[in-house]
Amino acid sequence: MHLPGGPLAQLLALTLALGAQAALAQDAPPTVGAGGAPAVIDPAETPATQPSQTPWVIPPSGPFSPQSIPVPNADEIAAWARSAHANPTSESFSHWNEQGEIPPVCANCHSGIGFRAYHGLDGGEPGPLRDPVPTGGVVDCGTCHNPGLAQISEVALPNGMMHPAPSGEVTCLTCHQGRASGAQVEAATAGKDDDLPDPTLSFINPHYAIAAASWLGGYGALGYHYPGRDYAGRFLHAAPVATCNSCHEPHSLEVAEASCLTCHQTGEASQIRIARQSYDGSGDTAKGIHADIAANAARLLAMAQDYAATVAGTPMIYDAARHPFFFADANGDGLADQRDGASVPYGSWTPRLLRAAYNWKFVNADPGIHVHNPPYALQLLHDSIEDLSGPLNVDFEALGMLR
Repeated sequence: MHLPGGPLAQLLALTLALGAQAALAQDAPPTVGAGGAPAVIDPAETPATQPSQTPWVIPPSGPFSPQSIPVPNADEIAAWARSAHANPTSESFSHWNEQGEIPPVCANCHSGIGFRAYHGLDGGEPGPLRDPVPTGGVVDCGTCHNPGLAQISEVALPNGMMHPAPSGEVTCLTCHQGRASGAQVEAATAGKDDDLPDPTLSFINPHYAIAAASWLGGYGALGYHYPGRDYAGRFLHAAPVATCNSCHEPHSLEVAEASCLTCHQTGEASQIRIARQSYDGSGDTAKGIHADIAANAARLLAMAQDYAATVAGTPMIYDAARHPFFFADANGDGLADQRDGASVPYGSWTPRLLRAAYNWKFVNADPGIHVHNPPYALQLLHDSIEDLSGPLNVDFEALGMLR
């Protein structure tokens, strides 16, 4: 059969012709046998009945650009890509680049691969990692969207306690709980003279961005709890605001300030006050609760440094940029002592000073503690200040602080 036109026109004409023939075949009368009876057809010799076929159509011609291809979750991907969870150059994910691998004890939170291995989401046995993980990973999509998360019902805390965790909170509770607890501080200081420097003691770091630890409060007991005191449990906020995703956009991590306006007069969290009394002794209840926490934290650090110089016998300075943060300042010049070109870590810890310093760092390790659990923060600061006031001969009652 000869078809006019170029190859493309010929192909299209042939396709249409074949389609017409197929249509005619479908409309043809059935085959009959002798006497007009329907012919018996052997299924083995006849292909199975097929639905009517749509003629083949040549797809639109290109070229195509990526932005023209619809991606259903493009907005979520873009928000995640701009978040701290996706930044491979941040300290959280690049700290081990020179070594080329992330130690097992760190990898479960600082790498998506490590997180999945820790919870057995990669098919392995769940539990602490035994092997290091390659660098370059971040909190990727598979960290929070792995279907296996629905099977996890609890998360282990640094003090060994297992805490219930709905699947939507497993990731947050695993990686924002810190790496220390009040039990660790108690074990290190138990049986020692409260005010006698002990060379076996060193600073215990709660770690960083410990929002889950502060949120759990007394239930997690990750701050140091002074004997005989009760501590606020998990801060549940209002009933509709009870999970991490209630306030944080899960991909961009931004705080949904508009949600605050449902109940509060401002969406600026630091300006919101949840109490009608003053906790810092100022009597000012017009400022946000963040200000009370900040004031008491500043007071505690000042008292800890005063205690270090006058009771422990060695002045101490704090440097937020360097681990272990607290350094010796024997000559009192406000600069860390140097030895062999390096700053000298503080080494005159007493049990009382270590407990106070741990709680101070705990409160400051969560920049959002004024939202995550302000009652717990205020209690830790109050009790630490009260404990230091004795050996410092400070009239604690005169400070006017409330718990």
